[in-house]
Amino acid sequence: MESTKEPTIKRRHKPRSVNPFISTIGIAILIATLFTAWTPNSLFTSNLQEQLRTLLTPQAAAVNGLTTSQPQIRIGIVAGHMGNDAGAVCTDENGQSTLTEADVNLSIATLVQRSLTERGYQVDLLNEFDTRLNGYRAAALVSIHNDSCDYINDEATGFKVAASLETRDLNRAQRLTACLTNRYQTITGMTFHANSITPDMTQYHAFSEIDPNTITAIIETGFLYLDQDILTKHTDLVAEGVTQGILCFVNNESVLPTYVPLPTVLP
Repeated sequence: MESTKEPTIKRRHKPRSVNPFISTIGIAILIATLFTAWTPNSLFTSNLQEQLRTLLTPQAAAVNGLTTSQPQIRIGIVAGHMGNDAGAVCTDENGQSTLTEADVNLSIATLVQRSLTERGYQVDLLNEFDTRLNGYRAAALVSIHNDSCDYINDEATGFKVAASLETRDLNRAQRLTACLTNRYQTITGMTFHANSITPDMTQYHAFSEIDPNTITAIIETGFLYLDQDILTKHTDLVAEGVTQGILCFVNNESVLPTYVPLPTVLP
């Protein structure tokens, strides 16, 4: 302001004079304080709330060409062994690798991710030992695996589902396994091979890495020997079974409880 540029010697020597520049700053501070105190919430609080809402709530998603403003539910899908090892390896009579569990798991997991994403969910496709698993928070986390490539016996066919033995919410964990079991069996026609659920499933490493409030399950969608045909030639059907199991859980659909025996203790 011009007035701050016009101090005179006389003014400097007056003991009670106030520097106009300091006065200007003081008045500005006072006005700013009063303005803040009397400004409507719409100018400050709501803007801050809107910024926080933008950070904390996922953006609207386009589903089937339509835009929905509903918050997206996060779901984690682990493609078993991906980024770590091959898992079970199927070989021909010459010992040459023809199929790996990791490849089958990834094919199924990718289709599940796509299907759920198209339905408006936020889906993370995760590696076996993904760094994002540390403290991971979601409505549900499902890890997809498959069983042995070797012939065991004629009974080694079907799928298995298990949840963590250390879950904080046993009711919701049982509901997730029941949904997966019911919907997967209905869609694929495969049998539930409960007797081969092992501690490796109920004590799956990711269960102890993620946020304890995330509901988890591991599913072995079949045996790579007797079930190889449906797993590799009808992968879309297998993936839809997993997808519908997850939807049953997050949408709180009706499902009958499934009895799952205690895991077999291996020697």
